[in-house]
Amino acid sequence: MVDVTDRDLSVRTATAVGRVVLSPTVVSMLRDNSVPKGDVLATARIAGIMATKRTPDLIPLCHPIAIHGVTLDIVTTDSGVDIQVMVKTADRTGVEMEALTAVSVAALTVIDMVKAIDPGAQIMDVGVIEKDGGRNGLWTRK
Repeated sequence: MVDVTDRDLSVRTATAVGRVVLSPTVVSMLRDNSVPKGDVLATARIAGIMATKRTPDLIPLCHPIAIHGVTLDIVTTDSGVDIQVMVKTADRTGVEMEALTAVSVAALTVIDMVKAIDPGAQIMDVGVIEKDGGRNGLWTRK
């Protein structure tokens, strides 16, 4: 594990995105809230937020840090759902892994809730699009 003791505390954020590609049938069911397992988007949102706090339990050598804020947006599109997460802390290390974990767990929750209807559902394009804070400052994916 990297020693971050000498690093300054600073406000740090990371934003990650991902998508779940779904069949038109499932997209229609999401829009009229008729998925048999319940409210897919609300459940995925809570799962993703909860996952941010469990990241050090899942990723070896990931620092346990205080999470000061999580914003998770999940939107139904014509091809599935888009997920965007912004995680914020005031600590000595960044929150990229927390943001990625939140997107991944939210996407996995969507898959779990619709897999009986759409066994071909697929998670795509998970990645960090922006991070800020610490010694490196702002970074944005080009």
